[in-house]
Amino acid sequence: MTQIRRPRRSRCRLAAVAALMAAVVGDAWALPAATTPAASAAASAASAASAADADAVHQAQVEARILSTPRLFRGSDGLSHLAYELRITSFQPEDDPLELVRVAVFQDGAAAPLRTFDGAEVAALRNRAAAPDDPKDGLPIASGRSATLFLWLSLPPGVQPRSLRHQLAFRTAQGRIERADNVRTAVVAPAPLVIGPPLRGGRWLAVEGPGNPLSHHWGSPVAIDGRLTIPQRFAIDWFGLDDSGHSLHGRHDTLAASVDEDWVGYGKDVLAVADGVVVDARDGVVSQGVLSPQEEPADLTARTLYGNFIVLRIASGVYAHYAHLSTGSVNVRPGARVRRGDVIGRLGQTGLAGAPHLHFQVSDLPTFEQSDGLPYAIDRFTRDGRTSLEETFDPDKPVELQARPGGGMPAARRNELPLDGDVVTFP
Repeated sequence: MTQIRRPRRSRCRLAAVAALMAAVVGDAWALPAATTPAASAAASAASAASAADADAVHQAQVEARILSTPRLFRGSDGLSHLAYELRITSFQPEDDPLELVRVAVFQDGAAAPLRTFDGAEVAALRNRAAAPDDPKDGLPIASGRSATLFLWLSLPPGVQPRSLRHQLAFRTAQGRIERADNVRTAVVAPAPLVIGPPLRGGRWLAVEGPGNPLSHHWGSPVAIDGRLTIPQRFAIDWFGLDDSGHSLHGRHDTLAASVDEDWVGYGKDVLAVADGVVVDARDGVVSQGVLSPQEEPADLTARTLYGNFIVLRIASGVYAHYAHLSTGSVNVRPGARVRRGDVIGRLGQTGLAGAPHLHFQVSDLPTFEQSDGLPYAIDRFTRDGRTSLEETFDPDKPVELQARPGGGMPAARRNELPLDGDVVTFP
């Protein structure tokens, strides 16, 4: 559900500060060494008691929990990934607040971390760009406040963890290092959910897609009736592109001066991605125009966000959501059975949308509220390269597609999930 934004100014990520946790070796968190001579049994006992006291002092007063069990999936970069969230709440005394300075992630029972985030890397795990006055070497968490980390793990070939363990290191205002070192979660490694493309032919740009924690999709937790979920964790806003890589026909003084028909993707067929049953649908919502002012709805539901929409049940506990369809194009009703590849509507600009595009996501419930986004794979597509939506607006400026690291372009992809910024061609 994209609101067209002004192009973001690029910000160079600061290099990570020299490791604050140099005392951490493998799986052990070193504490200050005892000064009592080890030769004495009594001294050894005193040393053990001292170490126990130190352990108690150095346990960070935090709650850390995973919002949703991470699920393995394969991205269009050819790598397996995990995308999940770690929410940390501080119960530290107010006069000695915490700053998170290190996150280490271990797979299963491994002694060496699978991935470590230090200093500036920790601050970058938030779902917002750094402000000029933000600390550069960690993430402050005030007493009674929470912070959500958005973790994207790209796994080495052959690595398929069954569980993850997290070690968290904090620096207090008084300069101590405190820790929480046994934050665990299982990993779900199901048979991949493979679907067909939601659109056909031509070039399509994946906007605000998987892998981008700054997106309004992944970065939008929704709290309803006491439950926090992320319905749009793997959502993509699909914008149509012409052969030259532009999203608009012709020249326009401003984006707001364009109309729906000026956008390349407008009116294109929207397809059923699998055999399934229509569980919810709506038509009759009228487009409000490109970049028209829109109020944020008080309640977050399909009917306040999606405009004209369709929700298909494509497997047990698996639902495909299509939003912002054009007025009068929804040709299925609840209870109808569809076959993969059936035309079920047309791309439009209704609901909470800034310009014509298809919002597509897969989740575990037919509702937007209280649902959790699920990963999936599209069986066949060609990855032509990468770009940003802002680069596609000016017809006088050539769109130069960038290759993903380690891969040429174009490239045929099988059973993978397109990632943020991908330009793809569907069969």
